Amino acid sequence: MASFIFSFKVSLFLFLFSFLHVYTVTCAEYEVGGDHGWVIPKGNNADQMYNQWASGNRFKPDDTVRFKYKKDSVMVVTEEEYQKCQSSHPLFYSNNGDTVFKLERPGLFYFISGVSGHCKRGQKMIIKVLEPASPPDQPQNQNSTDGKNNGSVQRPSIASPINVMLLVTSFIGFSFY
Repeated sequence: MASFIFSFKVSLFLFLFSFLHVYTVTCAEYEVGGDHGWVIPKGNNADQMYNQWASGNRFKPDDTVRFKYKKDSVMVVTEEEYQKCQSSHPLFYSNNGDTVFKLERPGLFYFISGVSGHCKRGQKMIIKVLEPASPPDQPQNQNSTDGKNNGSVQRPSIASPINVMLLVTSFIGFSFY
């Protein structure tokens, strides 16, 4: 009888522990512009380079975008400021050469260069963040239609507090048997 109870406890613990891993969510980090980085676009369709790059990716809440650049800056602005290519009060500003911005909500995000004249030469981008799926998506890498990852790296996020609580509760319950 004692071995049956022990086996039951181990099985219950393993089941609850594996349950914790079912609901972990993955996020992705995207390097803006892929191999090009955050620079003034050149060539045909230069004014649409970053929007074409962004439209080839599927952004979700909690994903991040990384801007790599030299002697430039990144600003998150309103739609009106995006259209005018200028902002005196951006929603976000960084000029450290390696900026990471977290896409915290679904919707549109408007990015422009803060250096005078760069935005009008095509250094601007709109990112659309999709609504989260319900129930949570399984980890997948649907970053582009051509099968390339366009500079994204998947990384696991921290497990939710309720899953951690379930794990701790199951461990405590296991200890008292």
